[in-house]
Amino acid sequence: MTTRALVLGGGGVTGVAWEIGMLTGLAEAGIDLTDADVVIGTSAGSVVGALVATGLDLPTMYAGQLAPPTAEIPARLGLPTILRWTWAAAGRRDEQRARARIGAMALAAHTVPEADRRAVIAARLDDATWPERRLLVTAVDARTGEFVVFDRDQGVDLVDAVGASCAVPCVWPPVTIGDRRYIDGGMRSPVNADLAAGYDQVVIVAPVTASFGPSTRIGRQIAGLGAEVVLIQPDKAAKRAFGRNVLDPARRAPAARAGHAQAREESARAAGAWSAAA
Repeated sequence: MTTRALVLGGGGVTGVAWEIGMLTGLAEAGIDLTDADVVIGTSAGSVVGALVATGLDLPTMYAGQLAPPTAEIPARLGLPTILRWTWAAAGRRDEQRARARIGAMALAAHTVPEADRRAVIAARLDDATWPERRLLVTAVDARTGEFVVFDRDQGVDLVDAVGASCAVPCVWPPVTIGDRRYIDGGMRSPVNADLAAGYDQVVIVAPVTASFGPSTRIGRQIAGLGAEVVLIQPDKAAKRAFGRNVLDPARRAPAARAGHAQAREESARAAGAWSAAA
């Protein structure tokens, strides 16, 4: 039996919208990626992955992205923050220690209260719980830099797991789970496609692919899968729709529409990796 993995990468509020638009458009073209055997989500992809795995239908998801983003907290991810991450990681061969340095900055940053941010994630997921379908959600321990993968067997609330995966350092507060605090899984890789190892067919929907460490670069991750892989990334129109700030809720609807439109161009490639499943 052919096994299939759907990998959803990080990319902010616009990434969530673009991914949902893409999945909806592909489904309308006859390629339903939501029936994957495993869904792997990082940051924005963890939001979309949780919605997909818990069974929310794509038209409802897409309509939600076109509605006014009243539950979102506006924020900005600008070049100064990205440069701070880059400085922390630059020249350090130990990638876990580099992530711990980013985590230290996140722990010291002044942000909105953790409870306020959790309410946003809960609203995105409609307080969903872990699905029966295999769902993997990535995060990073803010203190140690350890890469962590949450699933339904660990006893962690799904809202907290997704919140941890979306905790952009120096923008949103690290998420407390037990006695540990977590930051965005994208600090290890914005895609974490290597978690799809062992599956026969893999489709990766990734708003962003640039990685800090050489071991987690997308090309190396794909090469290590030994599977049939299709990587879908934003086209020029989608990047224009994202604007300069991927955390701007006002860009959500344009990004969703851009993903939906781009799906027409990606449908043939996606079908090649999905239609042969048995």
